[in-house]
Amino acid sequence: MTRLIILLLTSIVLFSCNSLDGKKKNTKKIEEEEFVNNPNLDIERVLKRNKLIAVTDFGQTSYFIYRGEPMGYQYEFLKTFTDYLGVELELRIEKDLVRSMELLDSGKIDIIAMGLTVTNERKQYLDFTDPILTTRQVLVQRKPDGYEKMATFDEIESHLIRNTLNLAGKEVHIKKGTVYKEQLISLANSIADSIIIIEDERWTDKLIDAVSKGEIEYTIADEHLALVSARQYKNIDIKTPVSFPQKISWAARIGQDGMVDTVNHWLNGFKKKLHFRLLYNKYFINRRSSTIAKSTYNSYSGNKLSPYDDLIKKYASIIGWDWRLIASLMYQESQFKPNARSWVGAFGLMQLMPSVLEEHGLDSTANPEQQIKAGIKHLRYKESQIPDDVTDSTERIKFTLASYNSGVGHILDARRLTEKYDKDPNVWDNNVADYVLKLSDKDYYHDSVVYYGYMRGDETYKLVSEVMYRYQQYKNLIKDN
Repeated sequence: MTRLIILLLTSIVLFSCNSLDGKKKNTKKIEEEEFVNNPNLDIERVLKRNKLIAVTDFGQTSYFIYRGEPMGYQYEFLKTFTDYLGVELELRIEKDLVRSMELLDSGKIDIIAMGLTVTNERKQYLDFTDPILTTRQVLVQRKPDGYEKMATFDEIESHLIRNTLNLAGKEVHIKKGTVYKEQLISLANSIADSIIIIEDERWTDKLIDAVSKGEIEYTIADEHLALVSARQYKNIDIKTPVSFPQKISWAARIGQDGMVDTVNHWLNGFKKKLHFRLLYNKYFINRRSSTIAKSTYNSYSGNKLSPYDDLIKKYASIIGWDWRLIASLMYQESQFKPNARSWVGAFGLMQLMPSVLEEHGLDSTANPEQQIKAGIKHLRYKESQIPDDVTDSTERIKFTLASYNSGVGHILDARRLTEKYDKDPNVWDNNVADYVLKLSDKDYYHDSVVYYGYMRGDETYKLVSEVMYRYQQYKNLIKDN
């Protein structure tokens, strides 16, 4: 139903466009060229591909990993939108708006989801969606030394700028490439004096940190982001506005009417829901947001996934996988809880069954290092059971994850069914994965090529999909060191 609504929304735009020639477009290059020549095919292309490719930035509230879980306001907003579309989300990280615009123009991405301030200048180059939120820009300044012991509120206020006229001659550091420069230039004109603008390569939250430490005197930030930092740094003040309320939106390529109309239609409904308000509160109002922002296990501030990163790296060579992939599986199995137990008796970080623990001379008293080493050895054993015909390394990983979850027998059954129905038994997605799901249907698990019978295929399907998806997020945000 959602896809039908989307296609109806874009039909007026698409009516004037050349129709596709019906031939299969077999390469990414052809698809991008097709899009560049006809950007109105934007949303149709997303649905056909079954994936939205978005670019966002890496930040303490926009997109990060916390204790193994992808999080962030932009990330969750995008996930909600792609769930509405019924497509997957592929996220790319880019801090440079100009570079993001180049990716958009070339058809390599579908949308910019950086939380951009809408300005007339930017509207010359981008089509903006309806706002996902509104905010204003505020001056970030440091409270006077010893403010905690000052006798009155007025005594503190006397050290702070409350009238923008008093910014005359002051040095203000801002993130390079932001709209803050335009705002300060406009402000300087309105007060008929000069403001010394220092463009800095550091992210705005790092500049706020510099204000708190006394390294610089002033910076500018969007108020909703400054609120998070103000809970983290008690000695900064963010109460002085330097702009009127402004729209924060996503951006599409000029002429991408189908994309913009689809986002706006979804936003119109989403903004009426409790989920919309809870999402804002989660990242900008809830006091826990500041605790998350400075955690060692926040990829933005600490670049760590779990207390077991070093152990995973140590034993990853047993199977030769990227340690972040093993960490994604571990999060899926136990959320990094060494004493986790499942309803079927699986135990520990890697959710090993008692019989597997026993094979490695262990039981439920095994410490995290023993659990990880045994789990990766068991993973390697499962990989050795995958037929040599599965030659692609990524496909072997998916088959191994599936076997780790359900046992190799069921996966071999699914391969035989796949081959029987003239699909590729050496490819997981849209091939063997489909028959793993069908193995809960008696018409399939009673088939003569099925030796191991019924399986709960949805659990295995979900594990492979979620582990691989999370692994991509880990690769985006966690350094491989």
